[in-house]
Amino acid sequence: MIAPRPLTVEGVADLVADRVAALRLPHPVRVAIDGPPWSGLALAPLLASALATWARTTLVVRATDYLRPASLRLERGRDDPDAFYDDWLDVVGLRREVLEPAGPDGSGRVLPALWDAERDRATRASYVELPADGVVVVDGWFLLRGELPLDLTVHVALSPVARGRRVPPADATRELPAYDRYDAQARPVEAYFRREAFGHDALCSRSARPNSAIPRRYWSQCCVLPTAISLASIPPGNTGGT
Repeated sequence: MIAPRPLTVEGVADLVADRVAALRLPHPVRVAIDGPPWSGLALAPLLASALATWARTTLVVRATDYLRPASLRLERGRDDPDAFYDDWLDVVGLRREVLEPAGPDGSGRVLPALWDAERDRATRASYVELPADGVVVVDGWFLLRGELPLDLTVHVALSPVARGRRVPPADATRELPAYDRYDAQARPVEAYFRREAFGHDALCSRSARPNSAIPRRYWSQCCVLPTAISLASIPPGNTGGT
């Protein structure tokens, strides 16, 4: 297990940027930041800023811009947790318009937004040409179910108790059971512990032990608490997102 190292949120962004810079791929690096949007860790913009110091062109793609149309998303009602888990995110669109074009033999032409959920219509956004040394960051939830081809993943894990405190009350009925299902089926945190044994991943959490004196605004490089960031580098050649 890696020894704890206190980090600010900016420090976490720098750590992820270092991991991105260390990858030597013939195509843009595809990064996922996986976690509830209300986790309290707004990492994507900080990561883009950190990558700028490496002179890496970075495009942030948000899951909220890749939701399915309301007629499909809300077919079982707004508060159905299984619909939220299975039907809200346009996984096919993310693969087709973002991750596959940025991957091996891809065109490098990435669509930053596909669907305007507020207006419930296509965004008509323009494609962005990413250079081979560019980075695309997908910022969203339920990204580590093995459906998306990724090169580097960041998982923001919250315990069920922490989720209950942080979730917007109006969304709790829909989202809390869905995140419980994600933990049980995808098991994103446990997957990183298994990979760490083989030296593929670095792991981060808020502190080294429950009674740590490290302030809650800091994060440390040791995934031992329910509230955690897990930095996982998928070895080149394994593009299945697992």
